[in-house]
Amino acid sequence: MTDPRILARRFETERPRLRAIAARLLGSTADADDAVQETWLRLERSDADGIDNLEAWLTTVVSRVCLDLLRSPRRTREHSWQVEPWRDEPVSTAADPAELAAQSDQVSVALLVLMETLSPAERIAFVLHDVFGQPFEEIATVLDRSPDAARQLASRARRRVRGAEEPARPDRERGRRIVEAWLAAAREGDIGALLALLDDGAVLHADYGTSTQVVEGARSIADQAVLSGRLAAHSTPILIDGRPGVAALMHEHVVSIMAFDIVGDRIVGLEVLADPNRLTALGVDEVV
Repeated sequence: MTDPRILARRFETERPRLRAIAARLLGSTADADDAVQETWLRLERSDADGIDNLEAWLTTVVSRVCLDLLRSPRRTREHSWQVEPWRDEPVSTAADPAELAAQSDQVSVALLVLMETLSPAERIAFVLHDVFGQPFEEIATVLDRSPDAARQLASRARRRVRGAEEPARPDRERGRRIVEAWLAAAREGDIGALLALLDDGAVLHADYGTSTQVVEGARSIADQAVLSGRLAAHSTPILIDGRPGVAALMHEHVVSIMAFDIVGDRIVGLEVLADPNRLTALGVDEVV
């Protein structure tokens, strides 16, 4: 396994699994990619000939990298950009939390919020055991604890996640109505209608890739929406991280997505992602 090319091929075979583990632990695909890259760098610096079980070694290392990130005092939870078609039917909350976590490469929004209440050690033990079926002996190595202690952490996390209430989501019918009213007002340049939808203290955050923008106040946001009326004319409602949102298309290609934070009947925040590279990485063209 000393040949770097063979080592790189074996790592690439493991990469999807490592990324899935990191995404579920961290709740962020961007952070997951960073964790996987750090795992590769550590593998490059290691004595590969001394690794008896590469799969287990990589699982331990990526989990430890995630544990360090979860313990970082600077780490704050950000909304993800998980994009899905708009579905008006309610989402079932009856499934087991481990089953919810295993349904896709990204943790469901509701489960992620619940998992934020767990300590980093509880989160590691729960995800590695309940979702990925890792033995407690290996989890104990990650956490630097005994297998019995790791088992107790997973059990405690399981009880807390099952016993927690799912965070309330905005009513989807109301959210759809507000999104469609927003698009209609932007298309028609109706400042009054836009102001009626916006909270006075609303804030818009935009990421264009090469630059970012913050727009504060209902009037400033409404003015910008009117200027973007052409995009509104080619936009379709979607769900972003479980929130009401829209995708703007030009020539059948998504050029931006925007998520709405709604309280009551007012829009209190908007988040725009128009970074072409991140949009491509998210695969939004395949979803919309």
